[in-house]
Amino acid sequence: MSSKKVNIRNITQDEYFFGHKACGGCGGSLTLRLALKVLGQRSFTVVPAGCMSAVGFVYPQMAFGVNAIISSFPGTASMLSGVAAGARALGLKDYHTVGFAGDGGTADIGLQALSGAIDRNDKIIYICYDNEAYMNTGVQKSSLTPYGALTTTTPAGKNAKGTLTHKKSMFEIAAAHDIPYAATASIGAVSDLLKKVEKAKQVDGTSYIHIYAPCHVGWGFDSAKTVEISRKALSCGLWYLAEYENGEFTLNQNPKEFSPIEEYLNTQARFKHITEEELKIIKTARDKQWEKMRTKWTV
Repeated sequence: MSSKKVNIRNITQDEYFFGHKACGGCGGSLTLRLALKVLGQRSFTVVPAGCMSAVGFVYPQMAFGVNAIISSFPGTASMLSGVAAGARALGLKDYHTVGFAGDGGTADIGLQALSGAIDRNDKIIYICYDNEAYMNTGVQKSSLTPYGALTTTTPAGKNAKGTLTHKKSMFEIAAAHDIPYAATASIGAVSDLLKKVEKAKQVDGTSYIHIYAPCHVGWGFDSAKTVEISRKALSCGLWYLAEYENGEFTLNQNPKEFSPIEEYLNTQARFKHITEEELKIIKTARDKQWEKMRTKWTV
């Protein structure tokens, strides 16, 4: 295994997720492309029955340049554990076992398998590409859909206000297992993302990375704006960059002030119905989260 640290300046030109059928501007596909550039060709990849399996395994134009397999929707982590056990039994060296699952396949139906893998401390890398709904099956709400967002199962209109719950904190749930390494990242902060995947591949045990990955179809924005919207989420405080290791939380980015949340929400059709009252609820939840992080986490 090379000791050379991968960064934005020396990242390989080789492609390990290329020629897929994802929409232009797909945050999930960009997540896979970047992460696999860090992990390299000797990677065993597990992808559940979601967006990335639908766009990546289209015979005969297979998009993966690494070993890859589709798992059941809730079984990403359990299959990762099996692949890792098989590789260990074969005496393989210099490889990585990585899973890529969406928010529904991670925070909802995949949570039990992920919790078990962390508890066993299996040597796997689990990456959640968070597009904040079940996009592959028609934009239904997941437990990572943000407050106020319109989905097909949380409509907005005269008698409905969109999603009425706030995002589950999967990063903190993973950390609560005392996992060796967990992190949040964003495709709007590529250098930080690469650094965290690089760190995860050195972990002798389970690592978890939660990556903010917009979906222009489900969110309702121009496909050219994916990275821009990712950066707006960071600047307005509705997404954050952090790590958990050695029992400690670290906040990687601590803005002195936030940009207006409205600048972020107004870019997306899923929030076009938001009222001043609902905007206040979103701001209050954001401020509460940041107060906790700045008070209790290393900055």
